[in-house]
This record gives sequence, C-alpha cells and structure tokens, in this order.
Amino acid sequence: MTDKPAILITGASSGIGATYADRFARRGHDLVLVARDGARMEAMAARLRQDTGVAIDVLPADLTKPDELSVVEARLRDDPAIGVLVNNAGASLGGGFVQQSTEAIAQLVALNTTAPVRLASAVAPRFARAGSGAIINIGSVVGLAPELGMSVYGATKAFVLFLSQGLSVELGPRGVYVQAVLPSATRTEIWERAGADVNALPAVMEVGELVDAALVGFDRREAVTIPPLHDATQWEAFQAARQAMLPGFAQSHAAARYR
Repeated sequence: MTDKPAILITGASSGIGATYADRFARRGHDLVLVARDGARMEAMAARLRQDTGVAIDVLPADLTKPDELSVVEARLRDDPAIGVLVNNAGASLGGGFVQQSTEAIAQLVALNTTAPVRLASAVAPRFARAGSGAIINIGSVVGLAPELGMSVYGATKAFVLFLSQGLSVELGPRGVYVQAVLPSATRTEIWERAGADVNALPAVMEVGELVDAALVGFDRREAVTIPPLHDATQWEAFQAARQAMLPGFAQSHAAARYR
C-alpha cells in the first residue's frame, strides 16, 4: 500500500489499459485491474509487482454483463483507496451500419457507453464528498468525425466526450478532475477483434506514445487531451465556435430562415 491513490483501470489486459497499468505502477500507484482475461492480467500483475513493488488486485469482469459490472461498481463505491478511475474498456465493429447486427450493436453500446457511465456514477459521489479524485475516459477522435463512416462506434465515443465535458462542469468545482482522452488510430488489439488490418491504415500511433502523451495532459489537468492533434488552436477554435452558439439557443421563436 502506498500513500498515493489506487487506480482502477478497465480493459486492463492489453493495449491502452495495460500501458496505463504499467505507467501508473511505475509512478508508485497501487492498481485494480479489470478485464475479461483474468489469466493475462495475473501475468501482467506478477511482473509489475516484481518490477515496482506496488499492490495489484485483479478483478476479472465482462462489463457487458450487468452482474459482473455491478461487482466493479461496488468496488468503486466502497474502496476509499481508489482515487482514479480509468474508463478504458471498449470495442469497435467491422463493416457499415447495415452490415452490423442489432445484437452486436447493442453489445458495443453496452461496453462503450453504459459501462463507463455506470462506473463513473458509482465513484463520483464518493469523489465529490472527498473533494478529490479523477476520472479518465478514453474516447476517440472518431467521435468528432462522422465522415469516417464508423457510425455506431463514433456515436459511442461522442457520448464519452460529452459525458466527460459535462462531468467536468459538474464535478470540477467540487475537486474532481475529469479528463477525456481522444486517440486516433493506435496499435492495439481492437483492430484485429473488429476484423480490420491495422497495418493497412495510413498512420498508426504506438500505444506507449499515446498513453505517455495522455499522461502529460493528465498532469496538466487538461479537460480534453488529443494526442495526435499538433495544432492545439484548432481545438480551441472548435470550442470557441461551439460556445458562441450557446446564447442563441435560448429563443422563444424559430429562426427566421425556418418561417
């Protein structure tokens, strides 16, 4: 046990989640690892315990199954040592919307949206009472780009971004930091699981570089971190344009162009 907050990471068995586990362990944080593949997490935990000396609990769970999700929720509600939630677990789907089965879409929505909002809901009241804590939500630049043709996946990641920004407005004044991380294409197993060839993509970021950049944003307390975006003023202009519309939404009558 360290004097630093423990970190609960979902999707921790590989890719971005496993890299977050490595980086936070090397910063001296105890970990709670959550994913379906318990054996894989145990092997990683054994290595990290030996390398870093931190305490690591392994909590196997399929977050699309309500009974297993509820176990993780209870851990977040009841364990005061956990001070950071990393909502990383996620998946994608191959093919276009008309080729994707309704069942597969429902599973994707359950993992990419229902699980992170329920886990955030489980831990946020405790964080707010304590006046401290952090929630890191892994989104995607696809959530800003319907032109990419990943309609359901992009919609789930747009949800993650909006949720993060909304929670930042609500919880920030109460001492809780919320960060949305928006990766672009990153070399993880998500591509293979969706039936895609990551090597066919024009540009792919290595997972270590992605997480290290995201942690720079975390340390700076950025509300939204977009590691692949070189020109930060583009995001600032996007935000400014969106916010400039807000006063125009409170109207008693439709705009003249609709009459």
